[in-house]
Amino acid sequence: MASPAHKDTIEEVKELFKSYLKEHGHRQTPERFMVLEETYKSDGHFDADAMYFRMKNTGSRVSRATVYNTLDLLVECGLVQRHQFGKNQSYYERAYGYRQHDHIICRQCGAVVEFCDPRILEIQTLMNRIHKFKIESHSLQFYGECENPETCTRKSELKTGSA
Repeated sequence: MASPAHKDTIEEVKELFKSYLKEHGHRQTPERFMVLEETYKSDGHFDADAMYFRMKNTGSRVSRATVYNTLDLLVECGLVQRHQFGKNQSYYERAYGYRQHDHIICRQCGAVVEFCDPRILEIQTLMNRIHKFKIESHSLQFYGECENPETCTRKSELKTGSA
């Protein structure tokens, strides 16, 4: 069950998405709003296929193409961010009302850890000033391997061959 604040956020993003669709001549379909809602109910990062199967398993009649196309529209209008963590697969996360953060990605198991460090904003501000360049966004990703086996269960599954 979504908290009242979470419900407020979903209503806000629905209104923003409605405006975007109208301004750009796209149809406002129930399926597109189902994908939007599912996105804002999700925590962390997800891929389009995982979202499609999750929605299908809960009885939604949304097509895989609609999930992919709607995620593209949500990225275009700034409500969702798309990431590629060193693979050919895109991962998504909600963007509206979500604090700026960066990522640490395990090359072995694919675990993604989010972190926020105010020094990065200080560097961005300094680069703005030094280079007289208006930076609108950034992406910082560190790659390595998990050292703590409890960070991600898939790492131990890879070693035992149970995956």
